Amino acid sequence: MSKVVVISGHPNLKESYTNTVILEQLETSVSNLAVRRLDALYPDYKIDVQAEQDAIIDADIIVLQFPFYWYSIPALLKKWLDDVFSYNFAYGAQGDKLKDKALLLSFTVGGPEESYTPLGYNHFSIEELIKPLQQTAYMAKMNFVKPVYTHRMVYIEGVYNKLEDVQNRAITHSQALIKAISTLTESTEQKIMSFVSEWFSTFDLLPEQNEYFTSHLSDSIRLVMPEGEFIGHEGFRDWYAIARKTFKPNCDHKVEQIDITETNQGYVVALRIRLIAQSYEDSVLQGEHVNVLVNETWHLKIIDGSVIINEYLVDVLSR
Repeated sequence: MSKVVVISGHPNLKESYTNTVILEQLETSVSNLAVRRLDALYPDYKIDVQAEQDAIIDADIIVLQFPFYWYSIPALLKKWLDDVFSYNFAYGAQGDKLKDKALLLSFTVGGPEESYTPLGYNHFSIEELIKPLQQTAYMAKMNFVKPVYTHRMVYIEGVYNKLEDVQNRAITHSQALIKAISTLTESTEQKIMSFVSEWFSTFDLLPEQNEYFTSHLSDSIRLVMPEGEFIGHEGFRDWYAIARKTFKPNCDHKVEQIDITETNQGYVVALRIRLIAQSYEDSVLQGEHVNVLVNETWHLKIIDGSVIINEYLVDVLSR
């Protein structure tokens, strides 16, 4: 079962009328969930980086729960991101510790929906304003999930909103968030994302035996590779033999982007991959260090819970 870690970035939950409700609903309704209340843990803003990294390293889903402050996140949560998403942890040469984890933003917005339009007083949409967080997810090789947010979530007694209305919206928000988490833990999309990670992690080792790969290929698989076109399991074995003679083990396939589209025939998975590898001196690459960007397109189905690829296309973009 997926482990969910919620990072509560409200700087003072005791004064919150909505974030507290959302957290209580999550803890009641979602199993295998942990909530880290940063305001209680770090009132002095001195983040225990190791403790926070340990808390999220085994998570499948990381939820950032916060109020929308000045078109961004509260300072406490920003400090947490700055400190915890560090070099060689979240990014950098060895920074793959958050790779393929889902990042889900859940936040409360004070202003009305119509204010976040070109003609509204906030001018920009919520989606535009959270682009830096979306890019943060991409930089950390995480899967950025459609955020959950709710407007009119500020209560000022006698001035703005009724407390009952605001808290009812918080409950509705919680239900949407719980549904989003449930979809992630049970969805075919998540299964495909996990498979992509497993496929490349296995391939990077270039094992002598290739049964793992052929078990996920249809009998009539069509592979279009830089080396040519290959058909069926025998075709894959021929291409894999070429790959093993060309590249040394411990390659690194970095998944920079992934899009999954459901079709009548199954799913189309569009991938942007950066391959970093060392070639053998007696190969066609003559010992060259490879750093190449490619687009891959997989056509696949889910059969008896297993991913089966029917077509595998690779287009080299740059070397």
